[in-house]
Amino acid sequence: MKVMVGITLFIKKEKVMDRYTAVGLAEGFIEAENDDQVLQAWQYLVDTGLAWQLQGWFGRTAHNLIEAGMINPKGEA
Repeated sequence: MKVMVGITLFIKKEKVMDRYTAVGLAEGFIEAENDDQVLQAWQYLVDTGLAWQLQGWFGRTAHNLIEAGMINPKGEA
């Protein structure tokens, strides 16, 4: 929050997706604001290749989400 000349400006901060946040949202130990945020986390895991490097559950779930058309394979927007 910045205060300028007696006026308070609220700056909307977008949460940055990183490895920890993406894994946390996918596993559920970080509470998501909505379902889209969870799908964004899964898309991040696929795009970075982490979905295929972590435990098998991540890869299987990512594969199922891709097959269901909920997220895209790496490199496809």
